Amino acid sequence: MSKAVFKPYQQNQMYLIPPSIEEMIEENHPVRIVNQVIEKINIKPLVKLYKGGGASSYNPKMLLKVLVYSYLKNIYSSRKMEEMTKENIHMMWISGMQRPDHHTINRFRSERLKKVLEEIFSQIVMLLVETGQLSIKEIYVDGTKIEAQANKYTFVWARAIKKSKERIKEQLKELWEYTQKIAEEEEKEEEPEEFEEIDPLKVEETIKKIDEILKVKKVSKKIKQKINYARKNWPKNLEK
Repeated sequence: MSKAVFKPYQQNQMYLIPPSIEEMIEENHPVRIVNQVIEKINIKPLVKLYKGGGASSYNPKMLLKVLVYSYLKNIYSSRKMEEMTKENIHMMWISGMQRPDHHTINRFRSERLKKVLEEIFSQIVMLLVETGQLSIKEIYVDGTKIEAQANKYTFVWARAIKKSKERIKEQLKELWEYTQKIAEEEEKEEEPEEFEEIDPLKVEETIKKIDEILKVKKVSKKIKQKINYARKNWPKNLEK
């Protein structure tokens, strides 16, 4: 029986020239289209909404990109948007690696953009639909269309199905009402608890328990390798 061969896997590998996040974004990815459109629009009306003096604010152009791209990814919660700026490479790129918290994002869309975001978002969606890059589809679950007040439409990045503009505008209006409802609900929510510090000893104990389970079960070498890696590296990395 031939021995399994694995591709090199080194999480802590050092690079002579660090990779650029720009190079990791596909040339034709939708995030680039959003970026291109918002870079060209005139945001002076938005800038006028800011008062001078005091601490510096996040650039409204960056926050606008974060909102529009999130909506096109069917993400309407400001908490999830905040999470994306830390975990999603496309969002990291369009935000310039900045991490506005959910309060900042929600205030921006609820206060600064209350009268203009809907129109800006609608225009960008219509542009993407007309160029065949975006489609709005109704969501189905087990063959049954969702008729509840929850978001029943979703954006799909593909060749758009030809639909009338009036129908698309109607869908956008319903989506917009849904996003406003989410924003209002989040303003009332309490702050979630912060992550607790993980004790390296607890990590070791958990790995030992998993090892015991693996002894009585047939598992692949790949899983065993992951456990061995965790045993050797996680506790000391946590200490670091």
